[in-house]
Amino acid sequence: MKPFLKTSLFLAAAFSVGAVFAQAKPWNDLGRDATKAEVKAWDIDVRPDFKGLPKGSGTVSQGEQVWEAQCASCHGSFGESNEVFTPIVGGTTKADIERGRVKNLEPGSIFPQKTTMMKVATLSTLWDYINRAMPWNAPKSLTADEVYSVTAYILSLAEVVPADFTLSDKNIAEVQKRMPNRNGMVFHEPLWKLDGKGDVKNVACMKDCPVEPTIRSSLPDFARDAHGNIQTQNRVIGPVRGADTTKPPPTAPVGSAPPPAPVVVAAAKPSAAVKDTKALLAANSCTACHGMTNKIVGPGFNEIAAKHKGKADLQAYLVGRIREGGSGVYGAVPMPPQPQLSEADAGSIAQWIASGAK
Repeated sequence: MKPFLKTSLFLAAAFSVGAVFAQAKPWNDLGRDATKAEVKAWDIDVRPDFKGLPKGSGTVSQGEQVWEAQCASCHGSFGESNEVFTPIVGGTTKADIERGRVKNLEPGSIFPQKTTMMKVATLSTLWDYINRAMPWNAPKSLTADEVYSVTAYILSLAEVVPADFTLSDKNIAEVQKRMPNRNGMVFHEPLWKLDGKGDVKNVACMKDCPVEPTIRSSLPDFARDAHGNIQTQNRVIGPVRGADTTKPPPTAPVGSAPPPAPVVVAAAKPSAAVKDTKALLAANSCTACHGMTNKIVGPGFNEIAAKHKGKADLQAYLVGRIREGGSGVYGAVPMPPQPQLSEADAGSIAQWIASGAK
């Protein structure tokens, strides 16, 4: 073999091996491509042009039934409750429906509160939120038809549709044309248009600024403890940001100093029965409304145990409350029924609470 041919083959082999090593990154073998079924399970959002909206329909009357069973405990029978969340319905008029702008959102309005129907501009937003996040204690548990019916019920309360209306994927675009605040959304072109140009001519200070801006929020003194200690009422999902309203307002922004190190106390290992009960509470979303030791929407489990300590037939009483629901014991917010729990599972939870909820 000629010398130059040997050299050429050697160089070719060297380059080939080098290319293989260059491509073999340590993260190349991590994970795998998501399957179509996995992507489909997550791809459930509905766009303002209603792309992604599943087929289905629901009547106002059907929505009223679902609402009373699943939604009224937090939002009131007519979407007017302000006890747990801000009201959904109110503040809109027939004139707003005609022009697509809500008068009570304009400067100078003295309307006391911004409701959902006042603010939301696209009907897809309302449908999508109900579908993905409601009811609070069992998100994604409603069928598509139930979401259509609940949406129709809300729209009827706001007089967007009549009481005998059937909302469906076929007519939802027409109903969008009657949303009270459909023309109230601000369109920022650089944010939404792929071919738009960003703001590159802003004269705001970008370096060596004379004053360092601070961004913070606070509660006025008269409202700090209006609904109890906000810090103990945070949802169990996500970071806790609620202020401790039993103490004076902080003088520095929250988070400006490192929090004190938590005191770790060794606890006895829970028994298998306690583990099973707590798993049952989580599986049925009981912990979305009840903390172990603090109130969220409803009372903490230890508060229930303390309130009824020594009560005759306590376990049977608790089973009835769990499965059938009720109201008035801990304020105006009712406990929705939990018929999906069997007598045995409800009995396990009731026994755990009756024994001290520990």
